[in-house]
Amino acid sequence: LLDPSTSMSNKLNKTEMEKFDKSKLKKTETQEKNPLPSKGMIGHEKQAGASLMR
Repeated sequence: LLDPSTSMSNKLNKTEMEKFDKSKLKKTETQEKNPLPSKGMIGHEKQAGASLMR
């Protein structure tokens, strides 16, 4: 069974979303904080690890 208070809150959220003005949002640049290593860096670390294992 549906809870009447839930459906009412969903209707309020929908009307708020319809009124939302996207033009007021600021443009941001996304920066990757923890970039993945390159193939060259992985190869270098493998070689360094292999020389330590000897």
